[in-house]
Amino acid sequence: MQHAAQERRTMRRFDMRLPASVRVAGNGFRDLLTETHNVSARGVFFYLDRPLAEGSRIEVTMTFPPHVTLTEPVRVRFTARVVRVESSPSVSSIGVAAMIEEYEFLRSNAAAEFSSGMR
Repeated sequence: MQHAAQERRTMRRFDMRLPASVRVAGNGFRDLLTETHNVSARGVFFYLDRPLAEGSRIEVTMTFPPHVTLTEPVRVRFTARVVRVESSPSVSSIGVAAMIEEYEFLRSNAAAEFSSGMR
């Protein structure tokens, strides 16, 4: 009898395809552009064209659109740690699961333009 793999996720994941920019420590701070596959309050899963080492620290910036926030677009930047890397011979991309450690909300360009116009 086989045992099912134990589910380690504690937060609900939402299937969201959102553009994201990934910055890897030690990569000369070059941004890798991708799209999220799913997002939760504590983690994110996306695909890259190159593998990342488990335990790597990354910085991800993404924008939640109005249909998700029910208001203006919201840009978020977070630091995360790579907890799983998946490769498949049938898929050329590498799946990356990362656990969010810290996050911050960024001012949108519209908000910055509005506040600079108030001076």
